[in-house]
Amino acid sequence: MQQNKPRFISNHEDLEVYKIAFDAAMEIFKLSKNFPKGEKYSLIDQIRRSSRSVCANLAEAWTKGLPACRRRYKGSFLSKLNDAEAEAAETQVWLKFAVKCQYLDLDKGRELYSQYNQILGLIVVMTNSADKWLLKKN
Repeated sequence: MQQNKPRFISNHEDLEVYKIAFDAAMEIFKLSKNFPKGEKYSLIDQIRRSSRSVCANLAEAWTKGLPACRRRYKGSFLSKLNDAEAEAAETQVWLKFAVKCQYLDLDKGRELYSQYNQILGLIVVMTNSADKWLLKKN
C-alpha cells in the first residue's frame, strides 16, 4: 500500500488554488468576449482584471525569486493573500452583475461563482496556516 506523500510545490503554478483561479480567469476571459461591446471599458475590463489579479497576487505571495520574497515575512505574505482574497470576492460581484444583466447564463454564473467560493476557501486555509507556507530563516 502506497502512502500519500506531500506534493512538492516548486512554484506558484503548483498551488491548487492558483490552478483553479487561472482556469476560472481564462473561462471568464472566453465568456466575456460575448458581452456587449458597450461593456468593454466597464464590466468586461473589471471582471477580467479582478479574475487575473487573483492569480497575480497568489504568484506575488508565493514567489521566492523576488528580492523581497513575500514568504520570508509573514505580514507581507498575508497582505498578498488578503489582496488575492479581495480580488476573488470582487470577481464574484462582477459575475453577479453579468448574470443580472443577462450577459452570462445563470448556470454558468453559478458554476463560476462556486469556483470562486472554492478559491476563497483555499486562500483562507493558506492564511490561517501561514506559518506552514513561510520560508525558514537560516
